[in-house]
Amino acid sequence: MKYNLKIQLATLCQQYIEQRISNAQYAINNAKESANDDTKSSAGDKHETGRAMAQLEQEKGAAQLHEAHELQETLKKIKLDLASSTIQVGSIIFTNKGNFFVAIPAGKLQIDDQLFYAISIASPIGMKLKGLSKNDRFDFNGQLTEIQNVL
Repeated sequence: MKYNLKIQLATLCQQYIEQRISNAQYAINNAKESANDDTKSSAGDKHETGRAMAQLEQEKGAAQLHEAHELQETLKKIKLDLASSTIQVGSIIFTNKGNFFVAIPAGKLQIDDQLFYAISIASPIGMKLKGLSKNDRFDFNGQLTEIQNVL
């Protein structure tokens, strides 16, 4: 069950990354089209401002694309078949306050009727969880949370 759950969560993380890549590529293409349209129809200062704005949008899209590819590389490095009793990258954590998947910061993930939060080990809560085990407790934002299980 735990290996299958990790595969399902990793698949949802991959879909999240693919959506980010698609959005970034769309933004880059739109900015390129906008720059090309501006070249054809404008003149003077207005033309230069439009081109500069389109260039900024292309750079923003390229940065988002780069970030998405970095997330993809991080996800690829996770050993989904590795089991550990202490929390590390690839762990699934069940607590009395919610469930977590330590992988990439992909936000809420739904598997059947269970909600998980995909987080990075470098996030504030990820750093609190790192190295803890079942039955350990930790304080986060003034709330005491108990770890019920680690997969």
